[in-house]
Amino acid sequence: MSIFDSVRRQIVPIHPEGYIFIAIFAVIALILSWLWSPLGWIGAILTVWCAYFFRDPPRVTPLREGLIVSPADGIVSSIGYFVPPPELGLGDKPLSRISVFMSVFDCHVNRAPVTGRITRIAYKPGLFLNADLDKASEDNERSSLIIENAAGRFGVVQIAGLIARRIVSFVREGDSIGTGERFGLIRFGSRVDVYLPDTAVPLVGLGSKAIAGETVLADLTSVEARRSYKVG
Repeated sequence: MSIFDSVRRQIVPIHPEGYIFIAIFAVIALILSWLWSPLGWIGAILTVWCAYFFRDPPRVTPLREGLIVSPADGIVSSIGYFVPPPELGLGDKPLSRISVFMSVFDCHVNRAPVTGRITRIAYKPGLFLNADLDKASEDNERSSLIIENAAGRFGVVQIAGLIARRIVSFVREGDSIGTGERFGLIRFGSRVDVYLPDTAVPLVGLGSKAIAGETVLADLTSVEARRSYKVG
């Protein structure tokens, strides 16, 4: 193990997708520093932010049949019934959907909400509207996949945002994936929608903070009534 790898592991793991961007930011910072020292400090701060953006910390995923965990870090921005994207092949009936909005300060490595087999992956080019808007689910560039298991089919949609310009997928159709495993990444600020079977009971409220691979968004086996929330 190199000295660089040792230091990286002690601080926070960085996803390999970020290495080239961190290097570019660092070179620009050096050039700016050569031109004018205060600009160099600004470049250094942006380089640190870039490394922070591409962090990929380990997560502790709850494992119990029926649990649906968050695919993304961020804020729960929408809970309700919406018609899924046509490329998912889930029909034109509104399905339960939970959306998690990621700011440029959130970790952008996305993780599988459930265990299953990836039966469909579909990419659709589009606009780059603010991902926090409902309209973004229809108009923005997106990458969609279906994870299928004994409980049903789950739609997971990565949506590019106002700043995001690239959706990266780590999986292929036919792959098996476990709850909490990494399946993709979005650069640089975006949203992930999860379409759920009718039996799913949401366990989060609007504005809740979600952690990818850890926060339970919904439960397929819960017998409790749907929860209500208040902002304190």
